[in-house]
Amino acid sequence: MNGADTAFVLISAALVMLMTPGLAFFYGGMVRVKSALNMLMMSFVSLGVVTVLWVLYGYSLAFGPDTGGVIGNLDFVGLKGISADTLTGKGGIPVLAFVLFQMMFAILTPALMSGALADRVKFSAWTLFIALWTTIVYFPVAHWVWAEGGWLYELEVIDFAGGTAVHINAGIGALAAVLVVGKRAGFKKDPMRPHSLPLVMLGAALLWFGWFGFNAGSALAADGTAATMAVNTQVATGAAVLGWLVYERIRHGAFTTLGAASGAVAGLVAITPSGAAVNAMGALLIGVVAGAVCSWAVSLKYKLGYDDSLDVVGVHLVGGVIGTLLVGFLAIDGVGGLTQFGKQAVGAFSVMAFSFVVSWLLAKLVQATVGFRADEDDEAAGLDQAYHAETAYDFSAVGGVSSSRSRDSVPGPQAPLSKKVDA
Repeated sequence: MNGADTAFVLISAALVMLMTPGLAFFYGGMVRVKSALNMLMMSFVSLGVVTVLWVLYGYSLAFGPDTGGVIGNLDFVGLKGISADTLTGKGGIPVLAFVLFQMMFAILTPALMSGALADRVKFSAWTLFIALWTTIVYFPVAHWVWAEGGWLYELEVIDFAGGTAVHINAGIGALAAVLVVGKRAGFKKDPMRPHSLPLVMLGAALLWFGWFGFNAGSALAADGTAATMAVNTQVATGAAVLGWLVYERIRHGAFTTLGAASGAVAGLVAITPSGAAVNAMGALLIGVVAGAVCSWAVSLKYKLGYDDSLDVVGVHLVGGVIGTLLVGFLAIDGVGGLTQFGKQAVGAFSVMAFSFVVSWLLAKLVQATVGFRADEDDEAAGLDQAYHAETAYDFSAVGGVSSSRSRDSVPGPQAPLSKKVDA
């Protein structure tokens, strides 16, 4: 056992775990206040559901011995046969450390989809959907990309940390589900601005921090590859922030905090598949392109008429495609070129096709059985009370303010100081 590499992988797994609550904050700040808790819970519940599925059969399907290049077998159901002393074939880390690390990827991926469906789906139906989607879509695709014998692995598609299996997979799956569920009430008519941009920025910061474990940790060793991936992660993300803001300033006339946060995520997404195969200049180019193109792509929902509430398609699908394809040309050490670009295109578009079709069918199944869409009244009033019996913020004390308190502490229109505010 290599103690240093084992510690590195375990710490990286913890960083990736933090990304799911970070995503919850990122999405939670972007929705309206009446459904903020529901948005947090749509991400958070994945920690419970996918953890259980991963141990029961998910790890075995994703990384068990190959069965025809499509999916693993069931040799490791319930983590059978894996002990504390069982080591991976490469690098001398415990298999259990690898199990934990990859578990966090499986947890995060369906959580990414939740932002596309914000404000309008039943919580129980969402929970069922992610259980089905993770089993039928994510586990097979993870096997294709990362497991020895998987057909994209054998094709030598470059996807170091999840451009295809995570971001393209989640982005296109989210689009399919959106097309089944339909638009939010008032889409393109009512204001649907983020209720808390500080929460958005906090979530983006947690994602950026955790992404070092996501990307560098995929090296499964504390070595030069991990260092390269860490540097390129920072370079691409910083460049993407600038790319998004410049495009936004030219197009809309302002540098917004939401744009900075979204640009950071776009850069993180785009460098995920490619960061270990490019140099710093390649990472910079990938980041700038991802920031500008994803900023443009988020507006497509208004032109094409699909309601991707929090821009999952524009950031994760488009960013994942950019990173997956550009590495075909930008890979160093003689790897890049038309041949590699062709392999990258096969990887990206095969995952898109499979995930879209199966995700659409699963959403239809959930819609037809338990009903996917929230009731109109619940959607109008907000999903927090309907499904969680709670609210994100307690405003119950607002009405009982008297003149003895500072005017600055009284929200909303203020009465003259000489008069008492009615309870």
